[in-house]
Amino acid sequence: MSSALKKDHLRIASVNVNGLRAAYKKGMAEWLEPREVDILCLQEVRAPDAIVQELLGEGWFILHAEAEAKGRAGVAIASREEPLATRVGIGDDYFATTGRWVEADYTVRNAEGEASQLTVVSAYVHSGEAGTPKQDDKFRFLDVMIKRLPELTKHSDHALVVGDLNVGHTELDIKNWKGNVKRAGFLPEERAYFDRFFGEEIGWKDVHRGLAGNVDGPYTWWSQRGQAFDNDTGWRIDYHMATPALAAAAVSAVVDRASSWDTRFSDHAPLVVDYRL
Repeated sequence: MSSALKKDHLRIASVNVNGLRAAYKKGMAEWLEPREVDILCLQEVRAPDAIVQELLGEGWFILHAEAEAKGRAGVAIASREEPLATRVGIGDDYFATTGRWVEADYTVRNAEGEASQLTVVSAYVHSGEAGTPKQDDKFRFLDVMIKRLPELTKHSDHALVVGDLNVGHTELDIKNWKGNVKRAGFLPEERAYFDRFFGEEIGWKDVHRGLAGNVDGPYTWWSQRGQAFDNDTGWRIDYHMATPALAAAAVSAVVDRASSWDTRFSDHAPLVVDYRL
C-alpha cells in the first residue's frame, strides 16, 4: 500500500496505447478516469513530453522516454506519488535512445505501516521479424533483460517489469499457436528467454498467468485484420513480471477488454493488477 493512499491495495496498469494521441481521441481518458490507477505504465507512446503531460493532465508524476526515431516506440510511467528515483534505459548504450525501458523506485507501505522499496519498469520489447536485423535487435534486448532482472532483484525489496514484451510464452498465450511457431512472437528461441525469466535461474513470476491459471489467454492483443477481436483470436504478450514476494501479493488481474471492436482505444487492452503488500 502506498504511503499516501487510503485503500488497501496498489493498482498498477500497463497498456500499449499504439500512439497516445490516437488513444485519447478514441476514448482512453474515459477508461482511465474512473479506474483509480496508482501507477500507469505506457508503451508505444509515440508523442513528445509536452503532449504526454497535456493528455494525462494534472495529478501525475511522469517519467517518459521518447524514442529518437520520431513516431516510434516511447515508454512512460505515470504515478500518483513522486518516485524516489528514476532511470531511463536498460543499461546498453545501443538502446539508449530507443524509448523502450524506464525504471522508477517508490516507497510502499503494508497494512502495518512498514515501508519497503518497489521498482517499477515500463518495457517495450521489439516486435522483431524472423531472420532479419529486427530480430537480432530483439534477441540483443532480451539478452540485456537476462542481465538486468537479477540486478533489479538486488536493487529493491520488490521489482516489477510490465509492458508489451512481444512474446507469447506458452501455447496458452496464442489462440492460433500452431500457425505461428515460425513467426516472431512465438519462436522457440524467444520463448526460451521466458523459460529463464520464470524458471529457477532468474526466479521471477508471471503474475497474470499465476492468477488466471491454466486457461487460454486471457489475451491482451488482437490483430487489426479480419475478425480477430470479435473472435477473440488474440495473443497474451503484455505482462506483469514480478519478484516472488510481490507476485504473491497480487490479488487480482484484469484485462480491460473493450466491449466491441469499434470502442477500443488501442489494439492492446490494458492489464490491471492489484497488489496488497
